[in-house]
Amino acid sequence: MDFLFIADPLESFKIYKDTTLAMMRAAQGAGHRLWFCQSCQILWKDNFVVADCQTVAIKPSGTSWYELGEIEQRKLNSFSAVLMRTDPPFDIEYLNTTWMLSAAVRQGAVVMNNPAAIRDHSEKLSITEFPELIPPTLVTRELEAVQAFHQQHADIVVKPLDGMGGMGIFRVGPDGLNLASIVETLGENGARTLMVQRFLPEISQGDKRVLLIDGEVVPFALARIPQGSEIRGNLAAGGKGVAMPLTDSEKRVAERLAPLLNERGLFLVGLDLIGGYVTEINVTSPTCFVEITEQTGFDVAAFWLKALEKRLSLT
Repeated sequence: MDFLFIADPLESFKIYKDTTLAMMRAAQGAGHRLWFCQSCQILWKDNFVVADCQTVAIKPSGTSWYELGEIEQRKLNSFSAVLMRTDPPFDIEYLNTTWMLSAAVRQGAVVMNNPAAIRDHSEKLSITEFPELIPPTLVTRELEAVQAFHQQHADIVVKPLDGMGGMGIFRVGPDGLNLASIVETLGENGARTLMVQRFLPEISQGDKRVLLIDGEVVPFALARIPQGSEIRGNLAAGGKGVAMPLTDSEKRVAERLAPLLNERGLFLVGLDLIGGYVTEINVTSPTCFVEITEQTGFDVAAFWLKALEKRLSLT
């Protein structure tokens, strides 16, 4: 099979832990042919969605871990599967790419995750569909609403809707110190919508990433545990990743959401749970394959590839 990976520049990959690279290695090891392009190389041309793409071979060792072929222009519907792995932020160009990919789907391309499903599932706002599974949450542009929420819950977290990797997350304790300043700055004086949630002390045990693949639940989570005085468990913010089996309650939540999200075209999902509460539903470029595999022996990339091959054999 021919797989096209739409991703960030290969030289930007953190090769010791990159999930997209783990996917590529698994697919190449199974005999599939890999192709690569960036989202800026997706074109509408001669009434088709095409990509200026290159074959990519993953090398076992050395200073350069990949080898690219010559640029070729291919229709997206000529690939066995197109894997959208561009990292957030979900800006206007990311949105434009999903519209192009939706056009490719209409032309018969198999794109995972489905671009329409990506658009329909804001990684932060999509949790509001499941209010019984989330912590007390407020979404607003209004400072007064945030202040009232703080008065009710005393200890809160404020974050932008388009942040990633823990960027822009602030905790405001019972003293309310700098609350107005934080909201005004993050919200650009009411121009941007913010999410506010009750602070969950269970973050000390980790912000757990639970992977859903083709409606199935990976049996291990990666707990991203904050270090020192930090409240953010995100690995990009210095959190320590510790893989562990899912608890019964985490498994129940994941098994409830997995088939539902899969039916909507979300083949790979990363649920974020703190203390059993769902805090985010990641659908753009979920990660943590490598950390879970290395610490538990459960080969997440192989699990993903087997599910992908099975799905493609049915289409």
